[in-house]
Amino acid sequence: MSFAELFDSGFKNRNKGHFSSIVRVAMENGHLSEEERHFLDKLAKELEISTEEYAEIMENPLKYPINPPYLHTHRIERLYDLSRMVYADHVLGPKQKEILTRFALALGFTPGNVHYIVDKALSLLVLNVDLDTFLFEMQHMNK
Repeated sequence: MSFAELFDSGFKNRNKGHFSSIVRVAMENGHLSEEERHFLDKLAKELEISTEEYAEIMENPLKYPINPPYLHTHRIERLYDLSRMVYADHVLGPKQKEILTRFALALGFTPGNVHYIVDKALSLLVLNVDLDTFLFEMQHMNK
């Protein structure tokens, strides 16, 4: 196995783990709404999850370990990606804030400040900021 294949394999496994943890959050109430299903379909494409992998993860989301990023910066980057997807086209409608809060908790943000983090993330998306601005603003929101 080449180094490139090893890297691709690890990247692919992280994406599967990330997608699996999002599926667990979405299925937390025992079922998926049409909006949540649409969101997961879109996320699977973004994370390059194949149709077979998608079906496998939907059948058993516990198969892959939850792998929240260790570094705070990486958590913010994932929050940015998820926030953009939740906010894009208002796919989830009025449930945007609720589901983004659940995703933020799954990423490892603490319950004590998660609502503030989600509000800040959504307000930055309204301003259509790029990743660098999002990172800076999220890292310096208490200063």
